[in-house]
Amino acid sequence: MRFIRQAVGVLRAGGVIVYPTDSCYALGCHIGDKEALERIRAIREADRHHHFTLVCRDLSEVARYAHVDNWQYRLLRANTPGPYTFLLKATKETPRRLKHERRGTIGLRVPDHPVTALLLAELGEPIMSSTLHLPGDELPLTDAREIADRLEHRVDLVLDGGNCGLVPTTVVDLSGDHAIVTREGRGDSRPFAVA
Repeated sequence: MRFIRQAVGVLRAGGVIVYPTDSCYALGCHIGDKEALERIRAIREADRHHHFTLVCRDLSEVARYAHVDNWQYRLLRANTPGPYTFLLKATKETPRRLKHERRGTIGLRVPDHPVTALLLAELGEPIMSSTLHLPGDELPLTDAREIADRLEHRVDLVLDGGNCGLVPTTVVDLSGDHAIVTREGRGDSRPFAVA
């Protein structure tokens, strides 16, 4: 818990952390911190169209930042926590810089990883997040020591959760009138198939 509290302190102070999830390691910052968000963008060499994800504790947090209809809620409830990123229409509570510029959507996920769960419980709010996949690398980094060495002066803290794997989340677009899998990843895409 000492390391979890330390990571939360870094997030609240405007820092950038690396933390484990149920798919890959991720870069994270406080939801309201524009400067930290720009630091993550620079690490990923991502443009302003890059889709960030809000990593949430549970579905009540998801409902605060996204419009969720009954059919969407049933899919979310059946598949969270888990290795999925869901694209949903953002609410007014969602900061504008986090929404997709044209579509008004936000990526949300509820990971199934004990370290992430502790981190989110201690923080008490979602983490603004992006998969740790460095430009030029074929695969995401899986070793915390290597991550710390490569990002030594670019992040403020690395939480070592062991090897999380190399496969990113399955991305499911729920912003229309039915589910569309836009990226096959670690999560099983069969529950979202249209009959």
